[in-house]
Amino acid sequence: MSSAGAHGKTWLGRGMDLLSLGILFAIMWGATYMAPGYKGEAAVLGALGFLLLAGTLLSELVEVLGMPHLTGYLFAGIIAGPHVLHLIEHESVKRLEPVNTLAIALIALAGGAELRLETLKKGLRGLLLALGLQTILGISLMAVVFFLARPGFVAGMPTLAVVGVSILWGVVSITRSPSACLGVLSQTRASGPLARFSLGFVMASDVVVVVMLATAITVARPLIEPGSTFSFSAFSSLGHEILGSVSLGTTLGLVLAAYLKVSGRQLLVVLIALGFGATEVLHYLNYEPLLTFMVAGFVVQNLSKQGDKFIHAIEETGGVVYVVFFACAGAHLNVPLLKDFWPTALLLTGARAAVTVGVARLASTLAKDDPAIRKYGWGPLISQAGVAIGIASVIASKFPSFGPGFRDVAIACVALNEMVGPVLFKLAIDRAKEAQGPTASLDDADEAPPAASS
Repeated sequence: MSSAGAHGKTWLGRGMDLLSLGILFAIMWGATYMAPGYKGEAAVLGALGFLLLAGTLLSELVEVLGMPHLTGYLFAGIIAGPHVLHLIEHESVKRLEPVNTLAIALIALAGGAELRLETLKKGLRGLLLALGLQTILGISLMAVVFFLARPGFVAGMPTLAVVGVSILWGVVSITRSPSACLGVLSQTRASGPLARFSLGFVMASDVVVVVMLATAITVARPLIEPGSTFSFSAFSSLGHEILGSVSLGTTLGLVLAAYLKVSGRQLLVVLIALGFGATEVLHYLNYEPLLTFMVAGFVVQNLSKQGDKFIHAIEETGGVVYVVFFACAGAHLNVPLLKDFWPTALLLTGARAAVTVGVARLASTLAKDDPAIRKYGWGPLISQAGVAIGIASVIASKFPSFGPGFRDVAIACVALNEMVGPVLFKLAIDRAKEAQGPTASLDDADEAPPAASS
């Protein structure tokens, strides 16, 4: 075995990383001990710097185990967060949420820009078949599993009501994590059939999930609340959201392409302004930011010659942002909650993984996909993150009678999938031999594409 790791690091270099990480945690612990409960600006800046440094160092260490950098970022947040060592308080994590807004915008723009029309056409049949089967069979089979498991929060509910809740759980089960997918593709610089399929499926599935959520709520409400009637109003609102997001995203993409062609200067400022300003406008208009930015990136890539320049600008902007984004995601994970719900969460996540792998194999066999997709097409589908939690929160607000318990179990399942999923996807990329060159890090941030949920 060579004594040098990725980036030419020797084992002595890895040892120095470990020592530096220990010193960093010791300094943070000392600061927390001397000023317990401090919530000023210094606490937020301290949390920001700590998460950036700890996430970077830990990502280098987990790389030795074959894990993606994303896992290191997550574990840095989990360990230092308010649920484990309490080095970073809830208030500080909450005040770092603007970083999440910017990261999600960059992730969506980069994800759309990576969807090249000519490559999508090559595997379109397999992609559509996988989306259809994962949606229909995924919701149906996971609804059956949930109905048979009957977690404690549905105890005492009528059978029809449990059927309605099971349908809603089926929708949560088919959510994926674009952020985790892009994070692993970014680190490995993967190129090939599996990478193209992964990107296309995960980004397209977000649109499908939005449609299925409105459908499931409309169908489940009369089952859960017998006095309710079937209503199509949710579909009208859904249509407005999707069409508006696509229209605005197309316009935004054309404007960005024109700006890149004419000037292209100060792109860092432009991207930051888009990440914060445009997101607020989209929320005000009730449009979906992820879909809007994804369409904008797609337009820049496929309707102009500025795609490569655009992606490079996002890579330069996002290097630091993604580390903090994933570390914050780790700090948000409610570890005590996972401890309380682990039997149910383990059952549901295990069943979801089995269903996902089985359906992926079936779809790729029927579509006669590339051998890499047949073997490892399930790889990017295990991870869950912000999209799943967001949908669980929507369901909790719509159905307050069981909503809190539903959301808690969903968060516990997401915690498991968020930790295991990226590792499995990187393993799939490695086995498919699609990783290209050395992995990216903050040492060469200009080569580190986006990663990061939703």
